[in-house]
Amino acid sequence: MVFTLGSFVLVTVAVAFVSWLKTKGTDETSKDGYFLGARSLSGLVIFGSLMMTNLSAEQLVGRNGQGYAAGMTAMGWETMCPIALTLMALFFIPKYFKLGISTIPEFLESRFDRATRVIVSFIFLVAYIVTMLPLVLYAGSVAMERIFGITALMGGNRFMATTVMCVALGIIGGIYAIFGGLKAVAVSDSLNGIIFIIGAVILIPVLAFIALGDGSIAEGIRIFATSSPEHLNAIQPADAQPPYIPWPMIVLGCGINHISYWCTNQSIMQRVLGAKNLKEAQKGSLLTGLTCVFCPIFLVAPGVIQFIRDGGVLTDFDMAYPSLIKDILPTPVLGFFAAVMFGAILSSFNSVLNSSMTLFTLDILPVISKKKRTDAQLITIAKRFGIVLCLASIIIAPFLLYLPAGISTFLNQMWGYYGVPVLAIVVMGILAPRMPSFAPKAAIIVHIVCYGLMMNLLPFHFLYFEVGAFVIDLILMAILTKAAPRKEAYVLPDLEVVDMTPWKYRKPVIAVTFILLAGIYVLFSPLGLGG
Repeated sequence: MVFTLGSFVLVTVAVAFVSWLKTKGTDETSKDGYFLGARSLSGLVIFGSLMMTNLSAEQLVGRNGQGYAAGMTAMGWETMCPIALTLMALFFIPKYFKLGISTIPEFLESRFDRATRVIVSFIFLVAYIVTMLPLVLYAGSVAMERIFGITALMGGNRFMATTVMCVALGIIGGIYAIFGGLKAVAVSDSLNGIIFIIGAVILIPVLAFIALGDGSIAEGIRIFATSSPEHLNAIQPADAQPPYIPWPMIVLGCGINHISYWCTNQSIMQRVLGAKNLKEAQKGSLLTGLTCVFCPIFLVAPGVIQFIRDGGVLTDFDMAYPSLIKDILPTPVLGFFAAVMFGAILSSFNSVLNSSMTLFTLDILPVISKKKRTDAQLITIAKRFGIVLCLASIIIAPFLLYLPAGISTFLNQMWGYYGVPVLAIVVMGILAPRMPSFAPKAAIIVHIVCYGLMMNLLPFHFLYFEVGAFVIDLILMAILTKAAPRKEAYVLPDLEVVDMTPWKYRKPVIAVTFILLAGIYVLFSPLGLGG
């Protein structure tokens, strides 16, 4: 225990120190400096930050929990990311960069009006406070509590152990985001990404296959490929229920879910909006898409391996990954992997926290108070608001222990309420230049009502409801545009804030990504290992 704790502290402190060295010269007294890293992020830093924002503890724990329960069908949540990231690079980023925006709602103000910006900012802010921030803390506490055996130290009280870990994670994550700004978040994400690759991407799958093969990695792979074909089939019936993904929803449902998550979600897009230029933004997003093709190896396969090892005895699927780690990692390595998990937790938590502070300070505060403030005053208010968010998240997080649906399923269901309508509004705002400003407000109300009714009254997979509500949004806004078009068509202005030269290797990277994507679905289908 002492060695585990010592190695964990050593790695964590080293990341914090290097992050401080890399960011100490950044001017964080201006809005762009604090919220967007002074628009200085390179493609590789954006790539590292996007990956680590996405691959947090709720992904490692929740996605592997889905793999344990439903097998490789869970990879649909990751393998559809390349589609979304390709659209981000080629369609959404150029539009956002022309305006030089700091937030996605800022784009909506330019396209519609101030009220639309405030409404969407408020929706995202509530969603981050109620779901994403507490969920990241809770998922992280599940893994860290298991590694360090906190429940045993608390006399078997798992709720108290979860609370202790949530407090620790929330405080440390808040320090990064509140006092470091976006660049500190992005640099620490990149450093944690290197550790993550060594630990979660390479070490855990290799040791898991070795453990499955009783010391032989080749035997472990053979057992994985032959012991449970039904768990290796990603193509599930159309009437499948969560945590399975019905085959029609692999592209449609997961696609809409991920396009909204990657292309209109402030906590993701803020990393991209901090890019030096369009080339670096496209490089970071497309490299992320390419890497996501391989995510099932460490986000789903370990859960399947644990299912094969223990015969599927777990009732709490979210314990599959922490249990596997505890079983296969030698004690000297546990501390290092705890640092891997800790870095992944911080990356998502401080990214969402930083975005929440940005939304409140730049989008909502000017509506609450018309008082003119300097950049320094705005940053002070953002930091105070961040402290409040940290405390709220810490209070809510332990109660997620009682979630009935599992971490990942709950998060994806909730995303349908607030992420999907924002995507519909942004898409129609770009494609329908005569859409009136009242249309998105009507679409938000109708979407929440329709999606909520579908979720509670119909016996289908929630992805069908996301697609259905998305289509209703588009049809409604098209009808309102036809009935009451704005007098003059909207023209997206080019404020020439950043260099708009595209990345020259974007097309070859996209081609390789989609070839690999097709290959992995053939492998985990009835034509391959799932046959």
